[in-house]
Amino acid sequence: MSEFLFNWLINVPAFAAPFALAALGLILSERAGVLNLGAEGFMLAGALAGIGLMVNGAPPLVALGGSVLAGMAMGLVFAFLAASLRINHVIAGLALVFFSDALTRYIAAYAGWTNKPIKGLEPILFGQDIVVCATPLLCLACVWLFNRTRFGLSLRAVGENPAAADAAGIDVTTMRILAILLGTALIGLAGGYLTVAVSKIWTNSVVGGRGWIAIALVIFARWHPWRALLGAVLFGCIEALIPRIAATGVDVPRYFLHMTPYLATLGVMIWAAMRGSDRSAQPAALGLHHIREDRN
Repeated sequence: MSEFLFNWLINVPAFAAPFALAALGLILSERAGVLNLGAEGFMLAGALAGIGLMVNGAPPLVALGGSVLAGMAMGLVFAFLAASLRINHVIAGLALVFFSDALTRYIAAYAGWTNKPIKGLEPILFGQDIVVCATPLLCLACVWLFNRTRFGLSLRAVGENPAAADAAGIDVTTMRILAILLGTALIGLAGGYLTVAVSKIWTNSVVGGRGWIAIALVIFARWHPWRALLGAVLFGCIEALIPRIAATGVDVPRYFLHMTPYLATLGVMIWAAMRGSDRSAQPAALGLHHIREDRN
């Protein structure tokens, strides 16, 4: 029993890190008023970039850097659609998910990266790798950014009242684009971590709905970074438990085990709805466009 608990707990941080990074990325863009439903697509882009670079001989950290850039590249497309062209945020985000899914499948098949195992990222401290160690620091950096910097205060102002921010001299469109790029960089890193450190292989379902879970996690966290980190640990505990139970040989249906993270997601959404606190916590201008000429 003690060995089971030890093996479970030591694997929790690696399973929690992608959720935490993706949730932090979503919080960055949504605090600026941009409703981002494209996390699954940005994670796919980062995951493919990471595995592609690793297969071609790049070191793990370089591969993760490529994942960050891939997430930002896809984020630039989203920023152009949602912030510049002012297309409905929901439509733009969902379109990017389907586009990324098709594009990554095509590139992986064409390049021959599917089902090619890699060595991946090695642990550096207490069995944990550098991304796991850096995730709480990134969470702290987000808190500091929001509360202690001029950029963070401007970002929050744009998400709460873009007309007032505009009147104060803040370029709403530019601020939202920057927030999207910063957020998708973290979401791309989350995807890259899945292939470079967790699965160490590319399959078309490697992200496995984690981007959608991260969206629910943001609502659960009420757009607060530290709460998102705690929620990510909760989901990490659930995901880390699945292979441990399977390894014990306990007769539990495999599909039921894989269903548990999504059952937990439904539970989180129901809990948030029953509390009725998500709307009061979310940025007031989330999902709303701001056109300067409409300001009186």
